[in-house]
Amino acid sequence: MKAIIIDDERLARAELRRILAAHPEIEIAGEASNGDQALALVAQTSPDLLFLDVQMPGLTGFDVLERLEDIPQVIFTTAYDQYAIKAFEVNALDYLLKPIAPARLASALAKVRPATGSGRLERVFVRDGEHCWIVLLADIFLLESDGNYTRVHF
Repeated sequence: MKAIIIDDERLARAELRRILAAHPEIEIAGEASNGDQALALVAQTSPDLLFLDVQMPGLTGFDVLERLEDIPQVIFTTAYDQYAIKAFEVNALDYLLKPIAPARLASALAKVRPATGSGRLERVFVRDGEHCWIVLLADIFLLESDGNYTRVHF
């Protein structure tokens, strides 16, 4: 699985690369230190997975995702916990806080799906009041929407 590390901190990129070495199924196709570099690298390499920092000079990680036409799977890697809900709203696989523990990285990588090439949405983020879930579309029986209100039946 081809991945890109996107983080403005050189040492954070090096540490992530070091702990990813224990996962030979992940091939690091490149690194970017800002959003503009990330966009160019994604266009050049077509990765299956992004390790994406949130706060970077210029474009944030969320800005990068908004500018991508085909969004790879995303694992956020950040020092800020306040963006976690927003990360799952953009269908992130996981949200890792720095410093990243190897066991936590392994858990996140277990969620990565092999590239299917279909480009079809397979899961959605559902919020019900204070409760949030990531739901497989195959598990949804009925989905109703009325303005900002959505009801999901499993």
